[in-house]
Amino acid sequence: MMRLNYQRHCYQLLRRKAMCGLFVLIFPLIFPCLFTPFTHASPSTFSEWNVPKPRHLRLLRSALQRERLTGEQSDLWAPLADQGWRPYLGSVNAPSLPQKSEGYLQVFLDGGLNQQRMGICDAVAVAKIVNATLVIPHLEVNPVWQDSSSFMDIFDVDHFMNVLKDDIPIIKALPDEFSWSTREYYATAIRGTRIKRAPVHASANWYLENVFPVLQSNGIAAISPFSHRLSFDNLPSEIQQLRCKVNFKALVFVPHIRALGDALVHRLRYPPGQSQASSTDYLRETTDQNGKQNPQKFVVLHLRFDKDMAAHSACDFGGGKAEKLALAKYRQTIWQGRVLNSQFTDKELRSQGRCPLTPEEIGLLLAALGFDNNTRLYLASHKVYGGEARISTLRNLFPLMEDKKSLASSAERVHIKGKASLLAAVDYHVGMHSDIFVSASPGNMHNALVGHRTFENMKTIRPNMVLLGQLFLNKNISWSQFRQAVVEGHQNRQGQLRLRKPKQSIYTYPAPDCMCHA
Repeated sequence: MMRLNYQRHCYQLLRRKAMCGLFVLIFPLIFPCLFTPFTHASPSTFSEWNVPKPRHLRLLRSALQRERLTGEQSDLWAPLADQGWRPYLGSVNAPSLPQKSEGYLQVFLDGGLNQQRMGICDAVAVAKIVNATLVIPHLEVNPVWQDSSSFMDIFDVDHFMNVLKDDIPIIKALPDEFSWSTREYYATAIRGTRIKRAPVHASANWYLENVFPVLQSNGIAAISPFSHRLSFDNLPSEIQQLRCKVNFKALVFVPHIRALGDALVHRLRYPPGQSQASSTDYLRETTDQNGKQNPQKFVVLHLRFDKDMAAHSACDFGGGKAEKLALAKYRQTIWQGRVLNSQFTDKELRSQGRCPLTPEEIGLLLAALGFDNNTRLYLASHKVYGGEARISTLRNLFPLMEDKKSLASSAERVHIKGKASLLAAVDYHVGMHSDIFVSASPGNMHNALVGHRTFENMKTIRPNMVLLGQLFLNKNISWSQFRQAVVEGHQNRQGQLRLRKPKQSIYTYPAPDCMCHA
């Protein structure tokens, strides 16, 4: 009897172990998201299972109960007054092209859309400096977004070449005798035609001393990498104005990007009811429907709160230990130790204005400035870290918030789906047609649009990051105190023209190099 009981006991133990083993095997199949690596392509576990709670609940409750103030609204939406500055891109009687080019200039540009945009402008300027024929720049695949879109996928290449035809010679592809000069060719060995160590913000003389001889000897020079490789200072005025001409005149998006962007702008100006928001014939829609309804005003919000930004900042965003581990692992995976965990505390980072604003915080800023819950808000963002759980607080404050998915059908978005550069291009186009633009945090998109809207004298709100960081650290501040501090701290941050200082980017501060005082 004892032996029989012992055998039954052993059988039950083995059965339990087998069941446990089977459960371990099938559990990842049932819940795969728990076993997905923390990479840029996948949301972290915290965002799906530990929904972050509002961090400024006291302010949020007051903001949700805010009243509409008519006088403030009219001031908010008022366009910028004439500041007396006009775009100036050089003399109409510019010198003609040299009879002979010294050779072909190739550049390989990394980064996202707006970093590459600035690199294109610099490439034209360098080609002018060394008297080279520019080959349409090669855009590298971004390691974060994995977008392989080319120059011609994003920008109207014929327009680009036509606008610059009197400035430099440009070709779409190298002639056959130089067809060997490719990215793969330069990746396999050290090549005499590649300039690999161009300094950051190099002078014009550096290019004349280091690139010009390579052109003369070989007929071609390839510069890689080529991001931020031309100085903003001590350059001839015609070179500065040429950079602005490229940025503000020559670089326009391909027709299907402009058409989709125009459709989104139209639907924001004329909400559904008067026009058909789901129509796929957006070219006809944007030209035929405008007379049926008074256009509404809207704000474009660039919510720069993707995983890349959150990880790079090393700030605490309230997601707990799981979030901190996920972001730390992401930093190591993407930057291989080049971006380390911060030596500052979260409080120190915030008080210095070094933490990107969360959707909740940018919503509180806009509410404090006087935007009410009838404000039409367009969310320009590729992917928000934490997904809808993060955005929900902002959506509660501004229920009329829209984005590409809510305004355009899947059929309309088919050509830009999964392509970060094209998605950003649509957002850029909408941002240049909005009444007000505001970016949650500084960055290339912020800098590019601030500069472009300055060039066109358009209203742009620049968050005071240091002030906001300190205000959000004060957990006892009342809504009236917060609101007063925000309004006072942003009186001179709504598009007022600022002259460029030494070392500052001409693409963010186009005056006085590319603008003249009337």
